[in-house]
Amino acid sequence: MMDGIRKAGQSWLGKIVIGVLFSILIVSFAIWGIGDIVRQGGKQLVAEVGPTEITTLQFRDAWQQELQQVSRRIRRSLTAEEARAFGLDKVVLDRMMTEAALDTQVKKYGLGINDATIAQAIQNDPNFRGANGQFDRNAFAESVRNAGYTEQAFIAAQRNAYLRQQVTEAVAGAASAPLPMREAIHRYQTEQRAIDFFILDAAQAGDIPAPTEDELKKFYELNKTAFRAPDFRAVNIVALTPDTIANPSDVWDADAKAYYDRNVSRFGQPERRQLEQLPFPSLADAEAAAAAIKAGKSFDDVATEKNIKPVDLGNVMKSDLVDPTVAEAAFALKEGETSAAVNSRFGPVLLRVKNVTAAVLKPFEEMAGPIKVELARIKARDAIQDLHDKVEDQRASARPLADIARDMTLTLETISAIDRQGRDATGQIVPLPDREALLKAIFASDIGVDNEAVSTRDGGYVWFDVTNITPARDRTLDEVRAALTEAWKQDEIANRLAKKAADFAKAINGGKSVADAAKEAGVEARNAIGLTRSTTDTPDLSQAAVTQAFGTKVNEAAPALGKSQTSRVVLKVTSAIIPQFDPNSDEAKKLQDQMRSALSEDMLVSYVANVQKTLGTKIYDNNLRLALGGN
Repeated sequence: MMDGIRKAGQSWLGKIVIGVLFSILIVSFAIWGIGDIVRQGGKQLVAEVGPTEITTLQFRDAWQQELQQVSRRIRRSLTAEEARAFGLDKVVLDRMMTEAALDTQVKKYGLGINDATIAQAIQNDPNFRGANGQFDRNAFAESVRNAGYTEQAFIAAQRNAYLRQQVTEAVAGAASAPLPMREAIHRYQTEQRAIDFFILDAAQAGDIPAPTEDELKKFYELNKTAFRAPDFRAVNIVALTPDTIANPSDVWDADAKAYYDRNVSRFGQPERRQLEQLPFPSLADAEAAAAAIKAGKSFDDVATEKNIKPVDLGNVMKSDLVDPTVAEAAFALKEGETSAAVNSRFGPVLLRVKNVTAAVLKPFEEMAGPIKVELARIKARDAIQDLHDKVEDQRASARPLADIARDMTLTLETISAIDRQGRDATGQIVPLPDREALLKAIFASDIGVDNEAVSTRDGGYVWFDVTNITPARDRTLDEVRAALTEAWKQDEIANRLAKKAADFAKAINGGKSVADAAKEAGVEARNAIGLTRSTTDTPDLSQAAVTQAFGTKVNEAAPALGKSQTSRVVLKVTSAIIPQFDPNSDEAKKLQDQMRSALSEDMLVSYVANVQKTLGTKIYDNNLRLALGGN
């Protein structure tokens, strides 16, 4: 290309053409953002917090690490679109801006930490310990690798984290809730109330005559939107998911048995052994100790003579032991036996089996079917990408989805009508793969649009074509007459009961007893004791009634909503008990810890917000969208 430009520039006409082209390029850069690049010093920034810059590359790395970590926790691949829907992009950016603000304070106060302290902190981290309870270099390396760091980058990140922690602990580390606040919260959480009450339902509303035509028309006009027909879409769908292409009959018995053996802990309780080990400085010492035990000395005698404290490995499964040599030796022994010298990765040891808990497993014959289904789904995931590419090639040539499905022997599902809630014209739920994402895509599309495949949570794809759109409309009164009449009746019942409940509460506050009011209503008077604000499991009272009980004075009555939309509760608060607050009780200490955590978080949030306000912040929305993979 450059040779062509040089050759063209040798003639006067070529020079003119090239000059015009470069002029257009210069103008284009000016229009499309070269100014931003110049203003940002040649770097693309996502945000600035005072003098600290967060570049697009830094944000993209943090974003990818977040996606990977969440995917590992939920045990499936989380797409960027799903993550944005959950607000993870904002979480990542807020965290980075918070760290940037704290980093400025670290520099301001001249804080530092030496290499020895960092090394000690890492060695003391329980996440990096091996089976012997000591720091395990391999466990450390694996954790760092899984987190997406190099060792140097991880240590640097840890250093920064510890320095920020010095600032946060200075700001909020000693937060403590004052006694009056703890007493108030304790009173709010533990207050108990007792009530007398009765329930009014449809039977107490009396006979409800059929509405007149004028009443029905008026009710229809007031509630027209509730009876509106939604917009419907007709779509063709082809789903390519592990479930749709998996074929368990293709899985061999030998493969299923191998999977069963590798994952035996999933099918019951594997054998467990209570193990102890004696570590020795050399293999010769371990062998001499083993010989002494074989000659008649006990495991404990040898430990005492050698002044070695036995290491308790716990009640473990074979898979729990990270060293295969130790695992094989330990699970070859009988209960009470001591092993020969074992040259483990942590040094020579002797092993003793104190107790054996036999395995309780579902037999392979019982689990073969489900295992084959799972293996078939795994195999299907591997084949999906190849099929996806073939479908996309066909889509690129503008072929209809129905023709592609026929030629590739894929299942085409035709849905004549579906609304935004995934219901058909009769109100029935339409089964869909990855329901929410697919519905969102369908109703963002139009007739004849070439849509991108929707990625499913299980690693599959769904293609769709919108073939017809029926716009939303107001249904006529005659179309909804039956449903409208029933809704009017329920509304009338609710209004009548609400008035009756209010009248009964007024009468009780005027001196009538709850029992007499209930008898007048033709219902049974009841009582409830020990109600708290968090009470939710009472069979008779709604949450609204419990809330009303705590909003009503003792010896006063009030109406409240019942468990159904039409029922009402009439209640009278008969007593309120507030348990004594003991600041030294376990409950009070637990409350103090909870409040300390909440106060510390509030103080830290306020502190960071103030630092950011003082420093000044800026977010580059366009660069943020680009870093997230948007347009």
